[in-house]
Amino acid sequence: MGQAISIKVPQIDVIGGWRADPDGTPRGALVVVQEIFGVNAHMRSVVDRFAAEDFIAIAPALFDPVERGVELAYGPDGFAKGRELVSALGFDRAVAIIEATAQILRGEGRNVGVVGYCWGGSVAFLANTRLCLPAVSYYGARTLPFLDESLRAPMSFHFGANDSSIPPADIDSHRQKQPDAQVHVYPGGHAFNRDVDPAHYRAESAALAWNRTLAFFAEHLQ
Repeated sequence: MGQAISIKVPQIDVIGGWRADPDGTPRGALVVVQEIFGVNAHMRSVVDRFAAEDFIAIAPALFDPVERGVELAYGPDGFAKGRELVSALGFDRAVAIIEATAQILRGEGRNVGVVGYCWGGSVAFLANTRLCLPAVSYYGARTLPFLDESLRAPMSFHFGANDSSIPPADIDSHRQKQPDAQVHVYPGGHAFNRDVDPAHYRAESAALAWNRTLAFFAEHLQ
């Protein structure tokens, strides 16, 4: 369903990405923000799933300004490499890439939201506070230092109850500092939505979070 595209980002570079368009009339458009493993087969499948639900979806290859074509395995080496790339890219450039991608979709006359996973969940939060985009964040473990930033659009958080990178006290901080946001907690740990990773995937939690995410964007991208 999807295809590789190029995205021009001012003051940065032309980067890659993956785009999928629905067969029917679009209900809105989404920027899908990758985990630390790149725009790999799993993230491309997430983009395709949103298109199957009638949302235009684009996942920009956020690591391209640092290293092109990154697709990492779900293991210690991939995790370590992903963390290096996250640090090298930085949040400011990540947000700039989200902004450029959203501008493409707005130029097509679409209302735009952002959904992100893992590190991308924290980027999605910043797309809300800095770019005024409705956002859904899945287990964004790096959001805590930014929680004093004010929401500028509707916001929804999804967390795993047993996520060691986001303990209950951190989830409570999200509730306390962002009282206008939706905060959902599910059985499972980090990456409970990653269906290609049996060690982390929790089907029932992923399905409930998916349905809530679709309902969120159906409401806020009208």
